[in-house]
Amino acid sequence: MSLIEKTFSNGEVIIKEGDTGTSFFQIIEGSALVYGGFGKNDQVKLSSIDTGEFFGEMSTLEGYPRSATIVAKGAVRVVEIPGEDMDAFFEDDPRRIAELTKHLLQRLQITSNDLNEAKALLSELREADANKKSNSLFAKIKKHIDMYQSNKNKVTEADTDPLRDIFAGLINDETSQLRQYESGKIIYDDFEFGDCMFILHSGKVGIYKGYGTDDSTEIAEITPVAYFGESGFYATDLRGTTAVTKEDTIVELIYQEELASIFKFCPQKIRAFLRLLSYNLRKLDVDFLNTCKEITEAYNKK
Repeated sequence: MSLIEKTFSNGEVIIKEGDTGTSFFQIIEGSALVYGGFGKNDQVKLSSIDTGEFFGEMSTLEGYPRSATIVAKGAVRVVEIPGEDMDAFFEDDPRRIAELTKHLLQRLQITSNDLNEAKALLSELREADANKKSNSLFAKIKKHIDMYQSNKNKVTEADTDPLRDIFAGLINDETSQLRQYESGKIIYDDFEFGDCMFILHSGKVGIYKGYGTDDSTEIAEITPVAYFGESGFYATDLRGTTAVTKEDTIVELIYQEELASIFKFCPQKIRAFLRLLSYNLRKLDVDFLNTCKEITEAYNKK
């Protein structure tokens, strides 16, 4: 395995938006900043990355250009992992599989929260009359306008990914923990502690708040191939939602403590699983940027 340790000084670019990525990184000392539109008049700081965190993994997993520029904040040491050495990186320390998975899941949760906030602001903007659109409302939506302006070249549909075919070839391997449910069955409920997440291989699942009560609301519909119940993978809280099958369904259970074993017997399944998370994150990013675009256009029409 040819891991490469690199050092960067304050303000130095580690990876550049738009470049082709064939490796990913983990910070072993220091921190870095994430920018959209870096070096342009409308550049925006998107987030920060701290010691122990990964970046650049989406380009490596899916072969897409870098989606942001990463800049050193102070002195930074990183380890660079070439894509062809990803399996060796996991073999050297199988705990890294769970670390990278949790990293992707947490980014998905953050982006999902950002998307929900943007949708709420868009609704508020559309309902506001002309004399209410000024200072207070603009202050709330400015970051979304800036986000669109610095990332408008990325507002496109995420390409369809052949994930169904990838998982179809792995569904009956010896590591699979599959469960079949008839339509209308509860997979988990909101007062249950989670200890795993699920991959939906076939069928359809509704995610509900207040299921079985007069206030029951469907907040999401899951279709293949997708994950759900991810809070059970990295948290010990009550699930807070109920998952109910809407037709005959097959799901696969994924436990954090079993990822290393799955990798040992079927490394291609771990690669496919990480690719699924990356694809969903990329798709969520596109939805968020499209909503920021709508906010920008709606505000400018007022």
